[in-house]
Amino acid sequence: MNPLFARASPSSLPQSPFQFPSSTSNFTPLFFIPPKSTHFIISATTNQPSPQALKSNSQSKTLIPLQQAKNRSKKIQDLAERFKDGKFETITQFNHLFMGLVLENEVDLAYKLYSTLSSYKNLSADSFTFSILVHCYCKRNEPMEAKRVLEHMIQNGFESPKVKTFTQLINSFCKKGKLKMAFEVFEMMGKVKCDPTINTYNCLLKGLCYVGRVEEAYELLTKIKKSWNLQPDIYSFTAVMDGFCKVGRSNEALELLNEAIEMGLTPSIVTYNTIFNGYFKEGRPKDGFGLLEQMKERNCNPDYVSYSTLLHGLLQWGEIRDGIRVYNEMLDMGFDVDERMMNTLLRGICRRSRKEKELLKDAYQLFDEMSKRGCDIDPCALELTIEAFCNGNEMDKAFVKLCEMITMGLSPKTFTLNIVVRGLCVEGKIEKAMLVLVLVCRGRCGMLDDVAFDVLINEMNRQGMVKRATCVYCVALKNGVNPLRKPV
Repeated sequence: MNPLFARASPSSLPQSPFQFPSSTSNFTPLFFIPPKSTHFIISATTNQPSPQALKSNSQSKTLIPLQQAKNRSKKIQDLAERFKDGKFETITQFNHLFMGLVLENEVDLAYKLYSTLSSYKNLSADSFTFSILVHCYCKRNEPMEAKRVLEHMIQNGFESPKVKTFTQLINSFCKKGKLKMAFEVFEMMGKVKCDPTINTYNCLLKGLCYVGRVEEAYELLTKIKKSWNLQPDIYSFTAVMDGFCKVGRSNEALELLNEAIEMGLTPSIVTYNTIFNGYFKEGRPKDGFGLLEQMKERNCNPDYVSYSTLLHGLLQWGEIRDGIRVYNEMLDMGFDVDERMMNTLLRGICRRSRKEKELLKDAYQLFDEMSKRGCDIDPCALELTIEAFCNGNEMDKAFVKLCEMITMGLSPKTFTLNIVVRGLCVEGKIEKAMLVLVLVCRGRCGMLDDVAFDVLINEMNRQGMVKRATCVYCVALKNGVNPLRKPV
């Protein structure tokens, strides 16, 4: 039995639309031609040949239809049912299945189907077949092969490809940063008198900005605006705005935004988010508040990306209070702030609360919210929260969280251990301070120094606990620490 249609690895697939592999040993069959049959069978499995197809020659019409495969879309199932006998009376029918597979992202399967076309003596590829093949190659991220197909069509007198086909290939080259090839395809359009659409130009604009050729993109946009038969759309402006923002020219991007609005275009969420990113990269996150208000005035409701970009920028540049404001607004709007952002905010609030004590309340609230949601609080944020508890005289909470941290196998910094032990001793909670040192010594976590032992021994001396002070002193020596304070 010769497998005709199989899912193949990229290396085993044909390297051009006109040359096919001599061996199919690496294929896992999906389509088959049984002995003495010129029709292929569509198998429901992607891993092995159809059992019915293998059973006997007399069962050449036996079908395990593709629509039985649960991982196939409804459209593919319908197509498989329509062509279940493997017969194509016209090239239009063949193209219908070919296009259906490509549209459903079954590109390897579609490519293999194309390779069977030569086995149908009554069928030959037309311009639409080749256009679908271009589409297939673009989806497989092989624009060079797609370009060869286009050249073959033009050189052999086929009907000129549609503008959509050219545009898709140009877009594929632009995504890979191959602008030279993209413009070669663009020139091909002129040779066959295929007029580009604004979508074609938008692909070139994005491609130029992608490789940093922002000035060229701006010049192209200017030419489009002066064109008698084309007008830029909001995507044209957004592409160039994004290019400006990536090179630190957000003010020019904002000018383009205002120009687009004056032309009667309606900015999208993506348009505004582009400028948010620009402000963030330039260290101007607070300018995003004005943009936020402009969006609301124009009934363009900011989405999660808008807020999270603004919040990330504010935290990155140390604007903690504004970050808290944006965070609370996100909660009011029903957005779920992700763990990474919440950890970043918690760290920022805790660090700032060292100087601005009124922020301790915000740190506690955020920590409680994260705990209720079951968020994973990273070790750095947890240590900073413990420090914040100490600074706010919440020693019992600091003690509990430090003990949890140690029992989880995490190693708190020496600074964190010292401030907790000191705080507990100041409040006269010697038993808890001793427990902290015991846990540290048992777990061998954290770097012990003389500060924590000195503080504890000093407090025990003050309360007349000489025996306990002596025990603590001995434990310190045993762990390689030589306290300055001695039992008296």
